[in-house]
Amino acid sequence: MGTIKSCRDPSKSYSNLRSPPPPPVTSSTSRFETINGSHEFKINGYSLNKGMGFGKYIASDTFMVAGYTFAIYFYPDGKCLEDNASYVSVFIALASEGTEVRALFELRLLDQTGKGNHKVHSHFLRRLESGPYTLKYRGSMWGYKRYYKRTSLEASDFLKDDCLEIHCVVGVVKSHTEGPKIYSITTPPSNIGQHFGKILESGKLTDVNFDVDGETFSAHKLVLAARSPVFRAQLYGPLKDRNTECIKVEDMEAPVFKALLHFIYWDDLPDMEEIVGLNSKWASTLMSQHLLAAADRYALERLKLLCEAKLCEDVAINTVATTLALAEQHHCFQLKAVCLRVIALPENLRAVMQTDGFEYLKESCPSVLTELLQYVARVTEHAVITCSGYGNAMVLDGSYVNGRRVRQRLY
Repeated sequence: MGTIKSCRDPSKSYSNLRSPPPPPVTSSTSRFETINGSHEFKINGYSLNKGMGFGKYIASDTFMVAGYTFAIYFYPDGKCLEDNASYVSVFIALASEGTEVRALFELRLLDQTGKGNHKVHSHFLRRLESGPYTLKYRGSMWGYKRYYKRTSLEASDFLKDDCLEIHCVVGVVKSHTEGPKIYSITTPPSNIGQHFGKILESGKLTDVNFDVDGETFSAHKLVLAARSPVFRAQLYGPLKDRNTECIKVEDMEAPVFKALLHFIYWDDLPDMEEIVGLNSKWASTLMSQHLLAAADRYALERLKLLCEAKLCEDVAINTVATTLALAEQHHCFQLKAVCLRVIALPENLRAVMQTDGFEYLKESCPSVLTELLQYVARVTEHAVITCSGYGNAMVLDGSYVNGRRVRQRLY
């Protein structure tokens, strides 16, 4: 009998089989952001609109945010029958056709006494609780049927010379998904700011001058108009300044205007300490405060955000109250939240209350004190609190000189 031999190839044994290679891993990122826009609606002759009847409204002009149009609707006799006798209603309405929009909103009834005690309903501050609101079709609204009791409104500081002023902010939510790149091209950073900055430094071909606190600055009208809608109206609008040989800028210090021009031409923040001429973080913070206000004045949104971010990083005991007032006045919601948290800490509160900035806060923004008290109430005496997330929150950088407190000025 012959021997039966196996025909199996040893190289094909199970022990020699390799596992298949793992599948390739791909990735993508979905990014969400809000694109913000604002609109001011002034109602002159408020009393002439009383008695219109419920459901009838006064509409603002339409305004655009992120490609969508909106309008403010004010109902003098209420939007619904049950509110007709007691309340006015205010809504922000979508005016775009055939689209669905997710957005955050804020309605602000302006105090016309100058005290800054505005009536604010902000969806932005509650976005973690409820998320953005969806407007599904043209005419969809966000707002309040019982916005303000009519008798209280007519006796308040919000109504002056038969005029109401309503300010709204709309933040449209945008998203996009980024997939894996199939190419790798290194592009150099933009240097257009360097080219424009060198034009400013050269002083050549200037055609407009500004007198700021006794100092003269020369610039180029086209550059200013391209960067700022306020400068564009001032230099080329129907009510433009006729004498461009020397336009006087009120209520601004020369170093601030110099920093403003630096950003307009260079598109980045200047060295704050170098412009002020003082080598201290305190002086840099004060400069950022003034520059933020200037950015809001000339509608330079990028500069305003850069200043807001810098002030969030450099919160200090001696400047935080002034920064909080600034954040309230110029609608810087994230900066306001940071300041409130820092001031509310028990180890900070007493020191902040001793600063000149806290006195200014009480006078200019009394409504913010209520929000501050709410923050303080949340901090119990047994809470464990750390301040590491707030940079130099505990540093009295420049608040005392030779044992006495000094006022916060640029120079």
